Amino acid sequence: MNVVLWILQLLLGLLFLFAGGFKLVMPMAELEKAANMPGLFLKFISVCELAGGLGLILPGALKVKPGLTPLAAAGLVVIMIGAVVTTAMTGAIAGAVMPLIVGLLCAFVAYGRWRLAPHADRTRGPAFQGARSS
Repeated sequence: MNVVLWILQLLLGLLFLFAGGFKLVMPMAELEKAANMPGLFLKFISVCELAGGLGLILPGALKVKPGLTPLAAAGLVVIMIGAVVTTAMTGAIAGAVMPLIVGLLCAFVAYGRWRLAPHADRTRGPAFQGARSS
């Protein structure tokens, strides 16, 4: 299960790093025209996507604050819910399928890293390595 979660984390992390970075460097006028939303809101979402993408990868890779990974994944679920709703409201129901799938994968990572296979915390001593808090 750990390997599956790592593969999903890496792929989703790279997806959100690319999407967030692309929106962040895109000129505001083009961004507003393409998405038909306020540019500052879209820049905020892009920063959230970048932070979420980093949060999926770095805490587990560096073994520092690994509890941030499920929180990052849960935050990305919220962003994907918004993407599904706004895409569906434009009448493009088929276009809402991709953010729905990405959101479900993020939800799986959030649950998996929270309950199924949490990352080990480097800051804990060896006596706590096998212990789980409930």
